[in-house]
Amino acid sequence: MTEPKFSDLLRQHAFLRFWFTRLAGTAANQMLMVAVGWQMYELTGSAWDLGLVGLYQFAPVLLFTLVAGYVADRFNRAKIVAVAMAWQWLVAVILALASYDVSNAGSSSHSAWLSRELLLGLSVVLGLARAFQMPAQQALIALLVPAPLLPRAMAFSASGMQAAVIAGPALGGLLFVAGASVVYLTCALLFTVGITLALRLKYGHVRVPYERPTIGSLLAGVSFISQRKVLLGAVSLDLFAVLLGGATALLPMFAKDILHVGAWGLGLLRGAPAIGALLSSILLTRWPLRTRVGPILMSSVAIFGVATVVFGVSENFVLSLIALAVTGAADMVSVVIRQSLVQLETPNEMRGRVSAVNSVFIGASNQLGEFESGATAAWFGPVGSVVVGGVGTVIIALLWLRLFPTLARRDELAPQTPSPETKKPGD
Repeated sequence: MTEPKFSDLLRQHAFLRFWFTRLAGTAANQMLMVAVGWQMYELTGSAWDLGLVGLYQFAPVLLFTLVAGYVADRFNRAKIVAVAMAWQWLVAVILALASYDVSNAGSSSHSAWLSRELLLGLSVVLGLARAFQMPAQQALIALLVPAPLLPRAMAFSASGMQAAVIAGPALGGLLFVAGASVVYLTCALLFTVGITLALRLKYGHVRVPYERPTIGSLLAGVSFISQRKVLLGAVSLDLFAVLLGGATALLPMFAKDILHVGAWGLGLLRGAPAIGALLSSILLTRWPLRTRVGPILMSSVAIFGVATVVFGVSENFVLSLIALAVTGAADMVSVVIRQSLVQLETPNEMRGRVSAVNSVFIGASNQLGEFESGATAAWFGPVGSVVVGGVGTVIIALLWLRLFPTLARRDELAPQTPSPETKKPGD
């Protein structure tokens, strides 16, 4: 069999349409988050309210993602993505109108339109839209490319997302100079592009007769993962690595008190992991992982932990940037392997619910990781918090070698048996 090339991926027109859909939607969402956070801080000057914006977005994900996974397995996934983007488009338009009124009608309009309550309420809508969008979006990729191309497709898709994560906030910050309404209208335009592309996305969707959802059908994704050591090990490894090793929440403290670089340095520190992830995803697109994926996964998590420790003890700004870039690059290797395993090991009729569980794990690790960083920083200081987290991540990688030997020994990404793996003694 001829080895698939990158040029073969570029011939997958449905996948390319999906790639641009995700690029537009991610860039718009990132710009939206920057503008909402900035306006909340302008209105209230409260760090607590900034935290509430994130919490209000995460709560719907935690509450509705399992339902969203069930929906993704029964209905057209491309249309679900389009509807979710339509809700985000509506939020952008409402905020554009509110911000326009504020800038043109004085303070009385400020209290009537743009308020803390409006921003928090719309944050819930954004979280609900993302809760339904993520499982459907993740479960789509495997339907758009042949299985041998999936690792390249995962890496290429991740590179587009990372580019949007970098460019979206930067563009949003620049446009904010012209007014918040300009940012929100630009977001609405990008969401319009994403909706249009998603509605034109065709794949072999099979209509499933309606059956009333049950607790068992909603939790089927949880059951599926728990019965497969490879998937359980990969998903839980990412959860604990990000939970312990994330230093994002403490970057303002490092920028101001340890590295003494101010706001401009904070921006570079926040962008460094995304730049490392982007470079890593480009390399994985060009040279996809084919063998020894288990050992590479474990090694990437350990490297993530070591780089986190280096960042924690560094007092040199350049070294800190390099360390953060390495964490982003190592994390991207882990993400590509994990998501490829999830898609390849899961039958199509279960991908939505399994992707939903994966989404909850990702969201929980990011949100709880920020809380963990803050709590340990209160006890040990920022340096102690980051170092303890990095060391904990390395320990987790070593522990998972013993707890999940099937994953640690995994050679190829492609499923090694067509049915659920047979449990072996010691697994």
